[in-house]
Order: sequence, then structure tokens, then C-alpha cells
Amino acid sequence: MGSRRIDKTDAHILNLLQESGRMKRNAIADLVSLSVPSVSERMRKLEGRGVIQGYHAVIDAKRLGMDITAFIRVSVDTSIHYGAMIDHVCEWVEVLELHSITGEGSHILKVRTRNTATLEVLLSQIQGWPGVIGTVTSIVLSTYKETRQLLVVPETESRRNL
Repeated sequence: MGSRRIDKTDAHILNLLQESGRMKRNAIADLVSLSVPSVSERMRKLEGRGVIQGYHAVIDAKRLGMDITAFIRVSVDTSIHYGAMIDHVCEWVEVLELHSITGEGSHILKVRTRNTATLEVLLSQIQGWPGVIGTVTSIVLSTYKETRQLLVVPETESRRNL
């Protein structure tokens, strides 16, 4: 399988792919000074290790009528109900992210819905799940930065600026 470390070339390839997932392998090869087969092999290994988990289009939710973005903090009474809550959340396509958190609440959800009426329906469903004892919702007014891009640096270099 090769080394599990991210070297300078792997980091460069990962950063290029995050910037443009449709970049052709020959263009990547030129930028990292490798042959196309070498780039393909590195990408295959990164995919095999789960470092690259997929290639996706970035969709403008507002252009598709999904006008409301909200974060919902959910409080679940005991960890006995966590599994059921996670199962419920995974059934809702409006829920984009689910995180277990510290602080207020036990989980936070990032959701996108068409409007406040559909958000209200989603909230009423969540509040009816077993073990849910409360929710706190914040509706996003403006988004100035939203990304899944990570700065990838070789594991041998300092990460002092991260």
C-alpha cells in the first residue's frame, strides 16, 4: 500500500483537486512534475486510504430554492437515545451535517430547507424524537465563507500556521 504519510507531492495533488476536482490528470502531472501514470497511482493510493473520499460538484442551494440555512442544537436526555437520534437524522435529506458537541446541547445539525415553513416541520419532527428534550435554532442571515477545503501540508513540514 505504500507510505501512509502525506508528502509534498501528495499535498500538492490534494490541494489542486480541492481547488478543481475536474482537473485533468495530465494538468496535475505538469504542475507536480510527475508522469500521468505516477499521478494516477498516487491518486489511487490516496483514494484507497480514504484520504480522498469522493469527487463532488458544489451546488448553490439558493439557486435550487433552498433559501434557509440553519444550525440546530439538539439536547438529548441520555446517551441511550443517541443511536436512535442519529438514525432519525440520517433519514432527513435536509440535514447536511450532524456533529456530537460539547457545551449547550449534545448535537448540532446544519440544515437547508426551502423556507421557514419547511424548517418548522423539520423542527417539530426533531422535537418529537425519543429522548430529545430541547432544540435551539439559529437561522443564517448571510454566509461569507463556506468550504470543505482543507489546507494540506506535507507531514514533514511544520504546521505552525494551522
